[in-house]
Amino acid sequence: MSSSISLDLLPPRVPARIVAVRWDLLAPEEGKRLRTLGIDEGAEIAVVHRGIFAGRDPLAVVIGRMNVALRRAHARAMMVEPVVQPAAAPAAAPMMMGEA
Repeated sequence: MSSSISLDLLPPRVPARIVAVRWDLLAPEEGKRLRTLGIDEGAEIAVVHRGIFAGRDPLAVVIGRMNVALRRAHARAMMVEPVVQPAAAPAAAPMMMGEA
């Protein structure tokens, strides 16, 4: 198992899975809104854009088929692990006559 990092540190376009959320760091209504959007343990997520403001807020993330803007403070409360993409299977070599 790879080590987890907070979502705000995840490099752009790296697919990851949320492994833990520190709900105690968020206001109850913020946590409820995030859960409604499907942002919870086990969800797959990726950062697609970082904001241009001083703190690089907000983060645009993709979760499922949705793009969602998150505050950096919310992203810091989420621990993620990069999802290992399966390697492509090598193409089968063409068979020569006489080979079986």
